[in-house]
Amino acid sequence: MDVAIIALYLVVLSILGVYGFHRAHLLFLYWKHRKAAPKPLSQFDELPKVTVQLPMFNEMYVAERLIEGCTAIDYPKDKLEIQVLDDSTDETQQIAAAKVADLVARGWNATYVHRTDRTGYKAGALEAGQKVADGDFILVFDADFVPTPGIVKELIHYFTDPKVGMVQARWGHLNRDYSMLTRVQSMMLDGHFVIEHIARNRSGRFFNFNGTAGIWRKSAIVDAGGWEHDTLTEDMDLSFRAQLRGWQFIYVPDVIAPAEIPCEMNSFKGQQFRWAKGSAQTAKKLLPLVLRSKIPLFVKLEAIFHLTNNFAYLFLVILAALQLPNMLLRREMERPELLLLDVPLFLATSGSIVLFYITSHHVLYRDIWEALRRLPMTMALGIGLSINNARAVLEGLVGKESEFVRTPKHGIVQRSEGWTKKTYKASKTLATLLEIGFGLYFVATIAIAVMTGSWTSIPFLVLFVVGFLYVGSLSLYQSR
Repeated sequence: MDVAIIALYLVVLSILGVYGFHRAHLLFLYWKHRKAAPKPLSQFDELPKVTVQLPMFNEMYVAERLIEGCTAIDYPKDKLEIQVLDDSTDETQQIAAAKVADLVARGWNATYVHRTDRTGYKAGALEAGQKVADGDFILVFDADFVPTPGIVKELIHYFTDPKVGMVQARWGHLNRDYSMLTRVQSMMLDGHFVIEHIARNRSGRFFNFNGTAGIWRKSAIVDAGGWEHDTLTEDMDLSFRAQLRGWQFIYVPDVIAPAEIPCEMNSFKGQQFRWAKGSAQTAKKLLPLVLRSKIPLFVKLEAIFHLTNNFAYLFLVILAALQLPNMLLRREMERPELLLLDVPLFLATSGSIVLFYITSHHVLYRDIWEALRRLPMTMALGIGLSINNARAVLEGLVGKESEFVRTPKHGIVQRSEGWTKKTYKASKTLATLLEIGFGLYFVATIAIAVMTGSWTSIPFLVLFVVGFLYVGSLSLYQSR
């Protein structure tokens, strides 16, 4: 039994090590291809018509900001259509409808589409809007974004290549410095948008539309089968189907679309849950198709890692539960040679994370020291999210149905006197108590490590304590 526990621990750590090696490989691809910035094939002689779709559900604090923001887009008025796709059940209906009427009175081609049944959630709303859209190209903005004036002109000319199906901009952060939580989130998102997207796109691998701040060729959507709503990540699902059909995607990191980051832990966890569950659903749905496809092996392997990336949270929870018995058994067995296995696997898992986030932060902000200060909390938050995201992955794999829960937006504004926001009541789950329980488990584990002289384990264990207690206690506090 003792050997079985240690063997299981090493197997789980090995699996996480494989994902760590994959992260390091993405970092290598980033450095190899970072200077190969994409350029449009040519320029449109006459700008094409673009439909801007604004899907929303109960977004009363930000609906007007988003709709009005579209009027700042620098594009010919007669070539721009604004669709407000509103599934709201609260006063957002009146706010959005009134704002659309105001735009129409000012000469804008704007329409308000309201559904009462929410069939397909966001995917269903986009599908309904697409059926009546005038534009050959469709730009999507979620409610937490603020359109920048140049975004359409900066992206549209990539479509002069008839093989290009989607062009994605990079997300910016309106409230990056609001709190520790938003600062850490920004670091996590920056890693995704700087390292992962650039590495995948410029090395010829698949990457995904992020659900917002990107332009689609409407014919590419139709050719790939349209928006389907059997997963919670309709963006990833459509992205892979389109690329498997041969459509090319372009990522333009110099074009930035600023957005509001979730400022409350429960909102953030809800967003992460939806993304993790949706990616598991998409993996279950599309992995057989990917494996049977005739795409190059290197593209296929990256697609497998991409689709299963959130599976690592399952193994992280198992690793967390095994920390105490593994430490005690190692102490009892007195087998120091096991460190020859532990050390390279630990470095593959943790070392790649360190390099990954330091690189992305330095690229964007030219401040390594700030990255080093934020890094421990970023790693701790990733650990603290493991229970939430592991549950999401399991639900996605077993086929448990759930509603598309939108991330609350608070209309955060930075003023001279500080930050202001409007408040939603946060939700809470039993997972919060489990997170706090895991945090206390690691407090006890550290105490035992001190008593038994297992000093080398303590820095690693501290990350687990901080991560689980931070996520769990902040969730409980903000759900008051």
